Amino acid sequence: MRFSIFLLLITGFLTACSTDLDLNPLGSQSVGTYYKTASDAEAAVLSMYGQLRGMYRDEIVVTPNVIAADDGIPFLTGNADRVAMWRYGLISTNTFVGNIWSNAYTGVQRSNLVISRVPAIPMEEATRKSYVGEAKFLRAMHYFTLVRFFGDVPLVTTETTSLENVNAARSSVDEVYKLIESDLKEAETVLPKSYTGNNIGRATSGAAKGLLAKVYLTWAGANASSPYWAQAAAKAKEVIDSGIYDLWANYADVFDLKNRGGKESLFEVMYITDLAGNNFTTGYAPRGAPIVPSTGSGIFRVSKSLFDSYTAADKRKAVTFLTSYVHPTTKAAVTLSTDDADPARAVSFWKLADITATVSGGGGKSFSVQRFSDILLIYAEALSEANNGPNAEAYAAINRVRVRAGLQPLSGLNRQQFKDAVLLERRLEFAFEANRRFDLVRTGRLLDAVNAETSYGRSPAIKATNVLFPIPQREMDANSALKQNDGY
Repeated sequence: MRFSIFLLLITGFLTACSTDLDLNPLGSQSVGTYYKTASDAEAAVLSMYGQLRGMYRDEIVVTPNVIAADDGIPFLTGNADRVAMWRYGLISTNTFVGNIWSNAYTGVQRSNLVISRVPAIPMEEATRKSYVGEAKFLRAMHYFTLVRFFGDVPLVTTETTSLENVNAARSSVDEVYKLIESDLKEAETVLPKSYTGNNIGRATSGAAKGLLAKVYLTWAGANASSPYWAQAAAKAKEVIDSGIYDLWANYADVFDLKNRGGKESLFEVMYITDLAGNNFTTGYAPRGAPIVPSTGSGIFRVSKSLFDSYTAADKRKAVTFLTSYVHPTTKAAVTLSTDDADPARAVSFWKLADITATVSGGGGKSFSVQRFSDILLIYAEALSEANNGPNAEAYAAINRVRVRAGLQPLSGLNRQQFKDAVLLERRLEFAFEANRRFDLVRTGRLLDAVNAETSYGRSPAIKATNVLFPIPQREMDANSALKQNDGY
Protein backbone atom coordinates (compact mmCIF):
# COMPACT_ATOMS: atom_id res chain seq x y z
CA MET A 1 0.00 0.00 0.00
CA ARG A 2 1.51 3.33 -1.07
CA PHE A 3 0.86 5.70 1.79
CA SER A 4 4.17 7.22 2.80
CA ILE A 5 5.79 9.17 -0.05
CA PHE A 6 2.39 9.68 -1.63
CA LEU A 7 0.33 10.11 1.53
CA LEU A 8 -1.29 13.39 0.54
CA LEU A 9 -1.46 12.93 -3.20
CA ILE A 10 -5.07 12.04 -3.87
CA THR A 11 -6.73 12.89 -0.60
CA GLY A 12 -7.11 16.48 -1.72
CA PHE A 13 -6.77 17.91 1.76
CA LEU A 14 -4.39 20.44 3.16
CA THR A 15 -4.29 21.24 6.86
CA ALA A 16 -3.87 24.89 7.64
CA CYS A 17 -2.62 26.72 10.70
CA SER A 18 -3.86 29.95 12.19
CA THR A 19 -1.82 32.41 14.22
CA ASP A 20 1.43 31.12 15.67
CA LEU A 21 3.11 28.23 13.92
CA ASP A 22 2.01 25.61 16.38
CA LEU A 23 -1.73 26.00 16.73
CA ASN A 24 -3.93 23.07 15.80
CA PRO A 25 -5.17 22.70 12.20
CA LEU A 26 -8.43 24.56 11.67
CA GLY A 27 -9.81 22.91 8.58
CA SER A 28 -9.27 21.51 5.11
CA GLN A 29 -10.01 22.41 1.52
CA SER A 30 -10.29 20.59 -1.79
CA VAL A 31 -7.24 20.88 -4.04
CA GLY A 32 -9.59 21.89 -6.85
CA THR A 33 -10.76 25.00 -5.02
CA TYR A 34 -7.55 25.80 -3.18
CA TYR A 35 -4.33 27.64 -4.11
CA LYS A 36 -6.19 30.65 -5.50
CA THR A 37 -5.44 33.46 -3.08
CA ALA A 38 -2.61 34.80 -0.95
CA SER A 39 -4.35 33.45 2.15
CA ASP A 40 -4.45 29.98 0.52
CA ALA A 41 -0.71 30.24 -0.05
CA GLU A 42 -0.12 31.24 3.57
CA ALA A 43 -2.17 28.28 4.81
CA ALA A 44 -0.24 25.92 2.53
CA VAL A 45 3.04 27.25 3.90
CA LEU A 46 1.93 26.90 7.52
CA SER A 47 0.82 23.32 6.89
CA MET A 48 4.47 22.46 6.21
CA TYR A 49 5.35 23.55 9.74
CA GLY A 50 2.43 21.56 11.11
CA GLN A 51 4.04 18.41 9.70
CA LEU A 52 7.21 19.13 11.68
CA ARG A 53 5.24 19.13 14.92
CA GLY A 54 4.42 15.45 14.63
CA MET A 55 7.85 14.49 13.37
CA TYR A 56 9.74 16.01 16.29
CA ARG A 57 7.29 15.86 19.20
CA ASP A 58 8.23 12.37 20.37
CA GLU A 59 10.27 9.48 19.01
CA ILE A 60 10.46 9.56 15.21
CA VAL A 61 13.80 11.36 14.87
CA VAL A 62 14.96 11.55 18.49
CA THR A 63 14.83 7.89 19.57
CA PRO A 64 16.95 6.45 16.71
CA ASN A 65 19.63 9.07 17.38
CA VAL A 66 19.70 8.13 21.07
CA ILE A 67 19.29 4.36 21.36
CA ALA A 68 20.75 3.38 17.98
CA ALA A 69 23.87 5.13 19.24
CA ASP A 70 25.24 5.10 22.79
CA ASP A 71 23.26 7.74 24.70
CA GLY A 72 20.13 5.86 25.76
CA ILE A 73 18.88 2.41 26.70
CA PRO A 74 15.27 1.31 26.16
CA PHE A 75 13.52 -0.56 28.93
CA LEU A 76 13.31 -4.20 27.91
CA THR A 77 9.64 -4.30 28.90
CA GLY A 78 8.85 -1.54 26.44
CA ASN A 79 8.26 -1.34 22.69
CA ALA A 80 9.80 -4.39 20.97
CA ASP A 81 10.85 -2.42 17.87
CA ARG A 82 12.66 0.07 20.09
CA VAL A 83 14.59 -2.75 21.77
CA ALA A 84 15.35 -4.35 18.40
CA MET A 85 16.79 -1.08 17.10
CA TRP A 86 18.96 -0.76 20.23
CA ARG A 87 20.30 -4.32 19.81
CA TYR A 88 20.74 -3.78 16.06
CA GLY A 89 18.29 -6.47 15.18
CA LEU A 90 16.96 -4.02 12.62
CA ILE A 91 14.59 -5.34 9.99
CA SER A 92 12.64 -3.61 7.25
CA THR A 93 9.32 -3.89 9.10
CA ASN A 94 10.55 -2.02 12.17
CA THR A 95 7.98 0.70 12.87
CA PHE A 96 10.61 3.33 13.64
CA VAL A 97 12.14 2.85 10.21
CA GLY A 98 8.75 3.21 8.55
CA ASN A 99 7.81 6.29 10.55
CA ILE A 100 10.98 8.17 9.63
CA TRP A 101 10.41 7.49 5.94
CA SER A 102 6.67 8.26 5.84
CA ASN A 103 6.87 11.44 7.89
CA ALA A 104 9.80 12.83 5.91
CA TYR A 105 8.15 12.16 2.57
CA THR A 106 4.88 13.63 3.78
CA GLY A 107 6.91 16.75 4.54
CA VAL A 108 8.49 16.60 1.07
CA GLN A 109 5.05 16.40 -0.51
CA ARG A 110 3.80 19.43 1.41
CA SER A 111 6.87 21.39 0.31
CA ASN A 112 6.40 20.31 -3.29
CA LEU A 113 2.79 21.48 -3.17
CA VAL A 114 3.93 24.97 -2.22
CA ILE A 115 6.78 24.98 -4.75
CA SER A 116 4.41 23.84 -7.51
CA ARG A 117 1.32 25.92 -6.70
CA VAL A 118 2.33 29.17 -5.03
CA PRO A 119 4.19 30.73 -8.02
CA ALA A 120 0.88 30.92 -9.94
CA ILE A 121 -1.04 32.67 -7.14
CA PRO A 122 -1.43 36.46 -7.53
CA MET A 123 0.36 38.07 -4.60
CA GLU A 124 3.22 40.35 -3.63
CA GLU A 125 6.38 39.11 -5.36
CA ALA A 126 8.70 39.21 -2.35
CA THR A 127 6.20 37.25 -0.28
CA ARG A 128 5.80 34.68 -3.05
CA LYS A 129 9.56 34.17 -3.24
CA SER A 130 9.79 33.89 0.53
CA TYR A 131 7.06 31.22 0.62
CA VAL A 132 8.86 29.15 -1.99
CA GLY A 133 12.09 29.68 -0.08
CA GLU A 134 10.48 28.31 3.08
CA ALA A 135 9.28 25.29 1.13
CA LYS A 136 12.74 24.64 -0.27
CA PHE A 137 14.32 25.01 3.16
CA LEU A 138 11.93 22.46 4.64
CA ARG A 139 12.27 20.11 1.67
CA ALA A 140 16.04 20.23 2.11
CA MET A 141 15.62 19.52 5.81
CA HIS A 142 13.49 16.43 5.11
CA TYR A 143 15.87 15.10 2.47
CA PHE A 144 18.76 15.68 4.85
CA THR A 145 16.99 13.45 7.37
CA LEU A 146 16.29 10.81 4.72
CA VAL A 147 19.78 10.68 3.22
CA ARG A 148 21.41 10.35 6.63
CA PHE A 149 19.19 7.48 7.67
CA PHE A 150 18.81 5.63 4.36
CA GLY A 151 21.53 6.77 1.95
CA ASP A 152 20.26 6.70 -1.63
CA VAL A 153 16.56 7.68 -1.69
CA PRO A 154 14.02 8.58 -4.38
CA LEU A 155 14.09 12.27 -5.28
CA VAL A 156 10.57 13.61 -5.71
CA THR A 157 10.80 17.28 -6.63
CA THR A 158 7.35 18.10 -8.01
CA GLU A 159 3.86 17.77 -6.65
CA THR A 160 2.57 14.27 -7.29
CA THR A 161 -1.13 14.26 -8.18
CA SER A 162 -1.73 10.66 -9.19
CA LEU A 163 -0.74 7.17 -8.11
CA GLU A 164 0.00 6.29 -11.74
CA ASN A 165 3.64 5.76 -12.65
CA VAL A 166 4.88 6.58 -9.16
CA ASN A 167 7.58 3.91 -8.97
CA ALA A 168 10.66 5.99 -8.33
CA ALA A 169 14.18 4.56 -8.23
CA ARG A 170 16.67 5.66 -5.61
CA SER A 171 18.92 8.59 -6.45
CA SER A 172 22.53 8.56 -5.29
CA VAL A 173 23.64 10.23 -2.07
CA ASP A 174 25.51 12.88 -4.06
CA GLU A 175 22.39 13.64 -6.12
CA VAL A 176 20.36 14.04 -2.94
CA TYR A 177 22.97 16.34 -1.43
CA LYS A 178 23.09 18.41 -4.61
CA LEU A 179 19.34 19.00 -4.40
CA ILE A 180 19.65 19.89 -0.71
CA GLU A 181 22.47 22.30 -1.52
CA SER A 182 20.51 23.89 -4.37
CA ASP A 183 17.37 24.31 -2.24
CA LEU A 184 19.27 25.90 0.64
CA LYS A 185 21.28 28.21 -1.61
CA GLU A 186 18.06 29.54 -3.07
CA ALA A 187 16.39 29.75 0.33
CA GLU A 188 19.17 31.82 1.88
CA THR A 189 18.79 34.47 -0.83
CA VAL A 190 15.02 34.95 -0.53
CA LEU A 191 14.20 34.33 3.13
CA PRO A 192 14.09 37.24 5.60
CA LYS A 193 16.73 37.62 8.29
CA SER A 194 14.13 37.49 11.04
CA TYR A 195 10.42 37.56 11.86
CA THR A 196 8.33 39.23 14.53
CA GLY A 197 5.20 38.34 16.46
CA ASN A 198 3.37 35.16 15.56
CA ASN A 199 5.72 34.50 12.64
CA ILE A 200 8.73 33.86 14.88
CA GLY A 201 9.84 30.29 14.24
CA ARG A 202 9.58 30.36 10.46
CA ALA A 203 12.65 29.63 8.38
CA THR A 204 15.08 32.51 7.92
CA SER A 205 18.12 33.14 5.76
CA GLY A 206 20.28 32.36 8.79
CA ALA A 207 18.52 29.03 9.24
CA ALA A 208 19.24 28.16 5.60
CA LYS A 209 22.91 29.12 5.95
CA GLY A 210 23.25 27.16 9.19
CA LEU A 211 21.64 24.04 7.79
CA LEU A 212 23.83 24.27 4.70
CA ALA A 213 26.92 24.44 6.93
CA LYS A 214 25.78 21.23 8.62
CA VAL A 215 25.07 19.63 5.25
CA TYR A 216 28.62 20.39 4.06
CA LEU A 217 30.04 19.04 7.33
CA THR A 218 28.11 15.80 6.86
CA TRP A 219 28.88 15.60 3.15
CA ALA A 220 32.58 15.76 4.00
CA GLY A 221 32.13 12.62 6.10
CA ALA A 222 35.37 11.04 7.27
CA ASN A 223 37.30 12.30 4.23
CA ALA A 224 40.16 14.38 5.61
CA SER A 225 40.82 16.01 2.24
CA SER A 226 37.21 16.81 1.34
CA PRO A 227 36.57 20.29 -0.13
CA TYR A 228 33.36 20.43 1.89
CA TRP A 229 35.28 21.17 5.11
CA ALA A 230 36.19 24.61 3.81
CA GLN A 231 32.66 25.18 2.55
CA ALA A 232 31.19 24.20 5.92
CA ALA A 233 33.55 26.60 7.69
CA ALA A 234 32.77 29.43 5.29
CA LYS A 235 29.02 29.03 5.62
CA ALA A 236 29.18 28.78 9.42
CA LYS A 237 31.33 31.94 9.44
CA GLU A 238 28.59 33.78 7.53
CA VAL A 239 26.16 32.93 10.33
CA ILE A 240 28.63 33.97 13.04
CA ASP A 241 29.48 37.24 11.27
CA SER A 242 25.80 38.12 10.73
CA GLY A 243 25.62 39.32 14.34
CA ILE A 244 22.07 37.99 14.65
CA TYR A 245 22.82 35.02 16.91
CA ASP A 246 24.53 34.55 20.24
CA LEU A 247 24.73 32.14 23.15
CA TRP A 248 22.54 32.59 26.20
CA ALA A 249 24.68 33.21 29.27
CA ASN A 250 23.28 30.11 31.01
CA TYR A 251 22.71 26.75 29.34
CA ALA A 252 19.31 26.40 31.05
CA ASP A 253 18.13 29.59 29.32
CA VAL A 254 18.30 27.81 25.96
CA PHE A 255 15.31 25.68 26.95
CA ASP A 256 13.30 28.24 28.91
CA LEU A 257 9.75 28.60 27.63
CA LYS A 258 10.06 32.37 27.50
CA ASN A 259 13.06 32.11 25.18
CA ARG A 260 11.33 30.35 22.30
CA GLY A 261 12.72 31.74 19.06
CA GLY A 262 15.40 33.59 21.00
CA LYS A 263 18.90 34.68 20.08
CA GLU A 264 20.47 31.21 20.15
CA SER A 265 17.86 29.63 17.87
CA LEU A 266 18.46 29.26 14.14
CA PHE A 267 15.50 26.95 13.67
CA GLU A 268 13.23 25.17 16.10
CA VAL A 269 9.95 23.28 16.03
CA MET A 270 7.58 25.17 18.30
CA TYR A 271 4.92 23.80 20.62
CA ILE A 272 2.34 25.33 22.93
CA THR A 273 1.86 23.99 26.44
CA ASP A 274 -1.32 21.87 26.73
CA LEU A 275 -2.58 23.03 23.33
CA ALA A 276 -0.19 21.72 20.72
CA GLY A 277 2.46 20.06 22.84
CA ASN A 278 5.19 17.45 22.70
CA ASN A 279 5.78 14.29 24.72
CA PHE A 280 9.18 15.13 26.21
CA THR A 281 7.75 15.58 29.71
CA THR A 282 5.55 12.56 30.41
CA GLY A 283 7.38 10.42 27.87
CA TYR A 284 10.86 10.74 29.36
CA ALA A 285 10.07 11.03 33.08
CA PRO A 286 10.92 7.95 35.21
CA ARG A 287 8.45 5.11 34.76
CA GLY A 288 5.44 5.75 37.00
CA ALA A 289 6.83 8.94 38.54
CA PRO A 290 3.88 11.03 39.82
CA ILE A 291 5.58 14.31 38.94
CA VAL A 292 4.16 14.70 35.43
CA PRO A 293 0.68 14.39 33.91
CA SER A 294 -0.46 10.72 33.77
CA THR A 295 2.81 9.72 35.53
CA GLY A 296 6.07 9.10 33.68
CA SER A 297 6.24 6.73 30.72
CA GLY A 298 9.96 6.07 30.95
CA ILE A 299 10.58 5.54 27.23
CA PHE A 300 14.27 4.87 27.83
CA ARG A 301 17.01 5.46 30.40
CA VAL A 302 20.15 7.55 30.11
CA SER A 303 23.27 5.48 29.44
CA LYS A 304 26.03 5.52 32.01
CA SER A 305 28.42 6.22 29.15
CA LEU A 306 26.73 9.54 28.44
CA PHE A 307 26.03 10.46 32.05
CA ASP A 308 29.63 9.90 33.15
CA SER A 309 31.01 11.87 30.20
CA TYR A 310 30.05 15.09 31.98
CA THR A 311 32.60 16.32 34.50
CA ALA A 312 31.54 17.69 37.86
CA ALA A 313 32.21 21.22 36.61
CA ASP A 314 29.92 20.89 33.58
CA LYS A 315 26.81 23.00 34.21
CA ARG A 316 24.92 21.20 31.43
CA LYS A 317 24.63 17.98 33.43
CA ALA A 318 22.13 19.29 35.97
CA VAL A 319 20.05 20.86 33.19
CA THR A 320 20.05 17.81 30.92
CA PHE A 321 19.15 15.08 33.44
CA LEU A 322 16.71 14.41 36.25
CA THR A 323 18.65 12.65 39.00
CA SER A 324 16.17 12.90 41.88
CA TYR A 325 12.73 14.17 42.79
CA VAL A 326 10.46 14.51 45.80
CA HIS A 327 7.32 12.36 45.76
CA PRO A 328 4.44 14.87 45.85
CA THR A 329 2.34 12.74 48.22
CA THR A 330 4.78 11.01 50.54
CA LYS A 331 7.36 13.82 50.38
CA ALA A 332 10.03 11.12 50.21
CA ALA A 333 13.17 11.87 48.20
CA VAL A 334 13.60 9.51 45.25
CA THR A 335 17.16 9.11 44.01
CA LEU A 336 17.67 8.04 40.39
CA SER A 337 20.60 6.07 39.00
CA THR A 338 22.10 4.88 35.73
CA ASP A 339 22.87 1.52 37.39
CA ASP A 340 19.51 0.63 38.95
CA ALA A 341 17.59 -1.70 36.61
CA ASP A 342 14.23 -0.52 38.00
CA PRO A 343 12.63 1.76 35.35
CA ALA A 344 11.16 3.84 38.16
CA ARG A 345 14.68 4.63 39.42
CA ALA A 346 16.39 5.51 36.14
CA VAL A 347 18.11 8.83 35.48
CA SER A 348 15.96 10.60 32.91
CA PHE A 349 16.41 13.09 30.09
CA TRP A 350 14.92 16.34 31.39
CA LYS A 351 16.07 19.49 29.62
CA LEU A 352 12.98 19.58 27.39
CA ALA A 353 10.54 18.75 30.19
CA ASP A 354 7.81 21.35 30.62
CA ILE A 355 6.79 21.19 34.27
CA THR A 356 3.96 23.65 33.62
CA ALA A 357 2.13 21.12 31.42
CA THR A 358 -1.07 19.69 32.89
CA VAL A 359 -1.89 17.06 30.25
CA SER A 360 0.11 14.14 28.90
CA GLY A 361 1.76 15.12 25.64
CA GLY A 362 1.28 18.77 26.48
CA GLY A 363 4.88 19.97 26.76
CA GLY A 364 5.46 23.40 25.30
CA LYS A 365 9.24 23.55 25.00
CA SER A 366 10.59 23.87 21.47
CA PHE A 367 12.59 21.15 19.81
CA SER A 368 15.79 22.73 18.53
CA VAL A 369 16.76 21.67 15.02
CA GLN A 370 19.79 23.95 15.10
CA ARG A 371 21.20 26.42 17.60
CA PHE A 372 24.08 28.86 17.55
CA SER A 373 26.27 26.52 19.60
CA ASP A 374 25.95 24.04 16.72
CA ILE A 375 27.25 26.69 14.34
CA LEU A 376 30.23 27.37 16.61
CA LEU A 377 31.12 23.68 16.82
CA ILE A 378 30.63 23.17 13.08
CA TYR A 379 32.96 26.10 12.47
CA ALA A 380 35.56 24.79 14.91
CA GLU A 381 35.60 21.28 13.44
CA ALA A 382 35.43 22.30 9.78
CA LEU A 383 38.10 25.00 10.16
CA SER A 384 40.48 22.56 11.83
CA GLU A 385 39.88 19.86 9.23
CA ALA A 386 40.32 22.31 6.35
CA ASN A 387 43.61 23.60 7.77
CA ASN A 388 45.13 20.32 9.04
CA GLY A 389 44.72 21.35 12.65
CA PRO A 390 43.09 23.97 14.86
CA ASN A 391 43.99 27.63 14.67
CA ALA A 392 43.04 30.47 17.01
CA GLU A 393 39.60 30.90 15.44
CA ALA A 394 38.78 27.20 15.82
CA TYR A 395 39.77 27.31 19.49
CA ALA A 396 37.76 30.47 20.04
CA ALA A 397 34.64 28.84 18.61
CA ILE A 398 34.74 25.66 20.69
CA ASN A 399 35.81 27.52 23.80
CA ARG A 400 32.77 29.80 23.66
CA VAL A 401 30.65 26.69 24.10
CA ARG A 402 32.88 25.20 26.77
CA VAL A 403 33.17 28.35 28.88
CA ARG A 404 29.39 28.77 28.88
CA ALA A 405 29.25 25.20 30.25
CA GLY A 406 31.70 26.05 33.04
CA LEU A 407 34.66 24.22 31.49
CA GLN A 408 38.23 25.32 30.94
CA PRO A 409 39.26 26.50 27.44
CA LEU A 410 41.14 24.03 25.26
CA SER A 411 44.58 24.60 23.77
CA GLY A 412 47.61 22.73 22.42
CA LEU A 413 45.77 19.92 20.62
CA ASN A 414 46.73 18.31 17.33
CA ARG A 415 44.22 17.75 14.55
CA GLN A 416 42.94 14.38 15.78
CA GLN A 417 42.78 15.45 19.42
CA PHE A 418 40.83 18.54 18.45
CA LYS A 419 38.38 16.52 16.36
CA ASP A 420 37.86 14.14 19.29
CA ALA A 421 37.27 17.12 21.57
CA VAL A 422 34.67 18.62 19.21
CA LEU A 423 32.82 15.31 18.93
CA LEU A 424 32.68 14.98 22.72
CA GLU A 425 31.53 18.58 23.04
CA ARG A 426 28.75 17.89 20.56
CA ARG A 427 27.65 14.85 22.56
CA LEU A 428 27.43 16.86 25.77
CA GLU A 429 25.92 20.01 24.28
CA PHE A 430 23.26 18.32 22.13
CA ALA A 431 22.27 15.26 24.16
CA PHE A 432 18.82 14.09 23.01
CA GLU A 433 18.65 16.73 20.27
CA ALA A 434 18.84 14.18 17.43
CA ASN A 435 22.53 14.60 16.64
CA ARG A 436 24.46 11.74 18.21
CA ARG A 437 23.97 8.89 15.74
CA PHE A 438 24.35 11.24 12.80
CA ASP A 439 27.66 12.49 14.25
CA LEU A 440 28.94 8.97 14.83
CA VAL A 441 28.04 7.86 11.30
CA ARG A 442 29.58 10.85 9.53
CA THR A 443 32.85 10.48 11.47
CA GLY A 444 33.03 6.71 10.93
CA ARG A 445 32.71 5.94 14.66
CA LEU A 446 29.28 4.34 14.96
CA LEU A 447 30.40 0.73 15.28
CA ASP A 448 33.02 1.45 17.90
CA ALA A 449 30.65 3.58 19.99
CA VAL A 450 27.80 1.06 19.84
CA ASN A 451 30.05 -1.90 20.61
CA ALA A 452 31.43 -0.03 23.62
CA GLU A 453 27.96 0.57 25.10
CA THR A 454 26.94 -2.93 26.23
CA SER A 455 25.22 -2.21 29.54
CA TYR A 456 21.95 -3.97 30.40
CA GLY A 457 22.85 -6.93 28.21
CA ARG A 458 22.89 -5.07 24.91
CA SER A 459 25.27 -7.35 22.95
CA PRO A 460 24.66 -5.35 19.75
CA ALA A 461 24.70 -7.32 16.50
CA ILE A 462 25.89 -4.25 14.60
CA LYS A 463 27.57 -4.63 11.20
CA ALA A 464 29.24 -2.15 8.88
CA THR A 465 26.09 -2.03 6.75
CA ASN A 466 24.08 -0.80 9.75
CA VAL A 467 25.32 2.74 9.22
CA LEU A 468 22.17 2.88 7.09
CA PHE A 469 18.68 1.80 8.09
CA PRO A 470 16.72 -0.62 5.89
CA ILE A 471 14.24 0.73 3.37
CA PRO A 472 10.78 0.10 4.92
CA GLN A 473 9.25 -3.13 3.68
CA ARG A 474 5.97 -1.49 2.79
CA GLU A 475 7.90 0.77 0.38
CA MET A 476 9.70 -2.20 -1.13
CA ASP A 477 6.36 -3.93 -1.65
CA ALA A 478 4.75 -0.86 -3.20
CA ASN A 479 7.61 0.31 -5.42
CA SER A 480 9.27 -2.25 -7.66
CA ALA A 481 12.00 0.25 -8.58
CA LEU A 482 13.45 0.25 -5.08
CA LYS A 483 16.48 -1.82 -4.10
CA GLN A 484 17.04 -2.71 -0.45
CA ASN A 485 20.12 -1.48 1.41
CA ASP A 486 22.93 -4.02 1.79
CA GLY A 487 22.73 -6.25 4.82
CA TYR A 488 18.93 -6.29 5.11
